Amino acid sequence: MSVGCPARGCYAVRVSKTATNIATPRDLPKLDALLGAAPFAALIASSGRDLVTEETRLALDALRREIRDGNHVFLSELAPDALAVRVQRRLERMLGPIQCRVINATGVILHTSLGRAPLPPSAVEAAAREAAGYSCLELDRGSGKRSDRDKLVNALIERVTGAEAATVVNNNAAATMIILNSLADGAEVVCSRAHMVEIGGSYRMPDVMRKAGCKLVEVGCTNKTKARDFEDAITEHTAMLLKVHTSNYAIVGFTEEPSLEELVEIGRRRNIPVVYDLGAGSLVDLKPYGITREPSVPDLVATGADLVCFSGDKLLGGPQAGIIVGRTGLVQRIKKNALFRMMRCDKFTLSLLEHTLKLYLDASTVTRSVPTLAAIARPAEQVAKLARSIAGRLAKRGITATLANSTSQIGGGSTPGEELPTTVLVIDKLGGSPDAAAKRLRMGTPSVFCRIENDALVFDPRTLLPGQDAELVNAIAAAKQA
Repeated sequence: MSVGCPARGCYAVRVSKTATNIATPRDLPKLDALLGAAPFAALIASSGRDLVTEETRLALDALRREIRDGNHVFLSELAPDALAVRVQRRLERMLGPIQCRVINATGVILHTSLGRAPLPPSAVEAAAREAAGYSCLELDRGSGKRSDRDKLVNALIERVTGAEAATVVNNNAAATMIILNSLADGAEVVCSRAHMVEIGGSYRMPDVMRKAGCKLVEVGCTNKTKARDFEDAITEHTAMLLKVHTSNYAIVGFTEEPSLEELVEIGRRRNIPVVYDLGAGSLVDLKPYGITREPSVPDLVATGADLVCFSGDKLLGGPQAGIIVGRTGLVQRIKKNALFRMMRCDKFTLSLLEHTLKLYLDASTVTRSVPTLAAIARPAEQVAKLARSIAGRLAKRGITATLANSTSQIGGGSTPGEELPTTVLVIDKLGGSPDAAAKRLRMGTPSVFCRIENDALVFDPRTLLPGQDAELVNAIAAAKQA
């Protein structure tokens, strides 16, 4: 409060007791003194003196700015123990995992934002052992001479696909680009209008063709393209007939498109390579599991297609890679392209791919050993049983979860319109709004992702990995608010 001073026409200010607790820039402790204080000893022991010194300096700078900007900083906040807590939080934000471990309860098996295919544990263990030290990346053990890193995986790829030859680049977009540039730079590529796809990140087939140096020749209509449309478009400048799998959309109704066999027949007669950009790339027949419109790579190779390219991290269930299979001469042309070195895979990716492909050598166990295939092949009744088990354990923690029939998606830009039957857990009360509860689940450890439907949280057990059901129960219980 203020007290008048009538004789002199001025005012004296009476300072309250609480005001004396407000810090000024002069109250900030010295950096060296803080680092020598007991509360900082544990921080230095766990994170190293250099890092703690830098983060403490930054914390003091931030406090200095707050004070100068007129924000109240209390003296108690400048005590060594309080500053140690502040620095500890800064260290946790810096050193904590950014790409953290996630429990995927969304029901989307190949969730692009969550890393697509979870890798087979046996492949991860083997690759980690090899990547931790030196490896025979480009060295032949027998001769002791330099070798081709493709030899780590190409024989396996050829065996599981039935192709003459194979090579690998860092993703399927790169595979498409290098095929186009290697076989049709400066020439024409004939492709159906229905296959002018655009996928995430504004990846558009016409733009890719242009960047690859090709001239796109569109044939047919959006909903109907005939084999004769391809043949009629062939000129002396045609270098390729391209078929693209419409992996992220479907054209239904009054439709028609030439089969790969028809294009191969035209290509053989006219001596023009036929290329199939498959994208998702399943190595097994998914029809027994209800996925009817996804061709398998071995079936496509058997048609006589000159080249087929597909992803390693989608339905194959391995690491991100672009796999090219087909005729030996064409594969060799691709490997001689100057772009090839820019697109090749590193030793860890190749090792993961090698050990994932080896799981396909045993057809009787691959749908159990590759997590992506295991999620697809999991019977609906097994998913329902797991959902009931999780609901029972949540009930013991005071959380009500009802069960409902629903569907899971393959995801990853594959099998549009085709879904798998599942049983989901629906929780409409976890404290606060569904959005707030979902955020608490995402921010937990491990991070949990689910769906929000009709103002309720929805958890699909189909996409849980082995053992994650117990973690999910604990995470939901931890996110509960009274």
